[in-house]
Parts: sequence; structure tokens; C-alpha cells
Amino acid sequence: MTYDLTDRLVVAVDLDGVADKAGLMDRCARALALPDWFGRNWDALADSLSDHTVRPEGAVERGLLIVVDDWGAYARARPAEWATAQEVFAEAAGRTPSLTVALALGGSSGQGSDLLG
Repeated sequence: MTYDLTDRLVVAVDLDGVADKAGLMDRCARALALPDWFGRNWDALADSLSDHTVRPEGAVERGLLIVVDDWGAYARARPAEWATAQEVFAEAAGRTPSLTVALALGGSSGQGSDLLG
């Protein structure tokens, strides 16, 4: 399968140091510039990811590529929460053609790649 991600607005959601769902929600809210009324729960995150009216400037016209980085420690510490987060990201991307969510492997801490095997 091939995706054309040319010219998409790229937003990084860095999860380095995130230890729980509240931290994940805060990082998503900050990185995506979500409004103050963002509910900081799974349903609110799913709705916000799919709602073009709350996207960062330029994302509606260009599409949005969210890159989740340094997620390994969070995934190990909170595997059930991480599984839910992945489901939310996948569902939102699946129903919103202009949205792509990618999990970065490697990076400065390399915490994501060691989960693969």
C-alpha cells in the first residue's frame, strides 16, 4: 500500500516522559493546539483527531501527518492505555482520509524500536 504524504502538515507528538493517560492527553492537546474545551479522554481525542475545525493552521488545506515519537516507555508502563491510544489513532485515521498517524521507530531514545522484537 502506498500513501502520498507530500505537503502534509507534520505535527510531532513527543511522548518522552509520559507516564499515564493524562500525560498523553496533555501532549496531544499541546502538539495539536486543541481548544481549551478538549475533554482529555479517549472519545474527545478521537473526535478531535477527526474534526477538521480544530486542526492546526494549514492542516485542513494540506492534510495532517501526526508523528508519535518516544512512545516506547509509555507503551511498556501502560500497555492497556497504549493499546487504546493506538485504536483511537487508527480509527481516526481510518475515517479521515486527510489524516495519517505514524509511530516513529528509533529516534533519540530508541524506545519505540525495542518493542518490535
